[in-house]
Amino acid sequence: MTGKKIEPSTERRQGFVTRLRAKLNRGKSWLGHDFSNFSTKRKIDDEVLEDLEAELVMADVGVEASEQIVARLQKSLARDQLDSIEAIRGGLQCSLESILTPVAQALNISAEEKPFVILVVGVNGVGKTTTIGKLAKRFKADGKTVMLAAGDTFRAAAIEQLQVWGKQNDVPVIAQHKGADPAAVVFDAFEAARSRGIDILLADTAGRLQTQQGLMDELTKIQRVLSRCDERAPQEIMLVLDASQGQNALVQAQKFDDALGITGITITKLDGSAKGGILITIAHKLGIPVRFIGIGESSEDMQPFNAAEYVEALLSTGP
Repeated sequence: MTGKKIEPSTERRQGFVTRLRAKLNRGKSWLGHDFSNFSTKRKIDDEVLEDLEAELVMADVGVEASEQIVARLQKSLARDQLDSIEAIRGGLQCSLESILTPVAQALNISAEEKPFVILVVGVNGVGKTTTIGKLAKRFKADGKTVMLAAGDTFRAAAIEQLQVWGKQNDVPVIAQHKGADPAAVVFDAFEAARSRGIDILLADTAGRLQTQQGLMDELTKIQRVLSRCDERAPQEIMLVLDASQGQNALVQAQKFDDALGITGITITKLDGSAKGGILITIAHKLGIPVRFIGIGESSEDMQPFNAAEYVEALLSTGP
């Protein structure tokens, strides 16, 4: 009898999970390493849980989320349900999954809403344009028609970078000259996408700090212009966050959500961060859906977020 054939998409997903586990557990990276430092002969008591809480905070899980997780473990300890390091690991896994599972929500593209507009926002250097290119490739592979809008008009390099992605993925790019009004660029792109019957419009925007009110106001202008074109647009306001920025990523998420009403988050550069816990504190405090996570430069290194896989990767001590 032959084994069940694994579809290419399944193979790619398994490969991604393996790479995710390796990236999150490099060297002394996360709790997998720290668990190994707990003696298996050590009595499981409140002191052990206090040590674990400190490790969680240092791993960017955040004080409030860490306290909630440890409080749940302390209740189990009081009921004599924690008698080993493996029991703590199991309890921690349940707690982390309970926080992350509600935000692990796939991005659903409505076929009735054309173009379905995804407005991509975030601070400088988080990987917005690269994320757009990867999304364009993914959507094209799913049989969707895609158009890109070069709304980052502050940097000529950003326009050129988006045009490179467009050429690589064989998707049209609507762009104007450096310094053009971003809202006007996005408006033109929307009209072009609607006239051509394009399924998805991905709109790039200039990076900005969450404290730059003038630039944040510009994003709300783009949002208003799109809503005038179609009251449902933009259907997705996707915030791209850099995992290596730690707790600052939480501040960014809060500010952008206050200004725009973020509908989805993509976390990039988990391969460059030893602190994957930032995703947990964002989920705990904000509850915004997490659409994708990224662990590298290639398109295959960005995949839909799966809570159980992520927690397993965080707590894994093996390859």
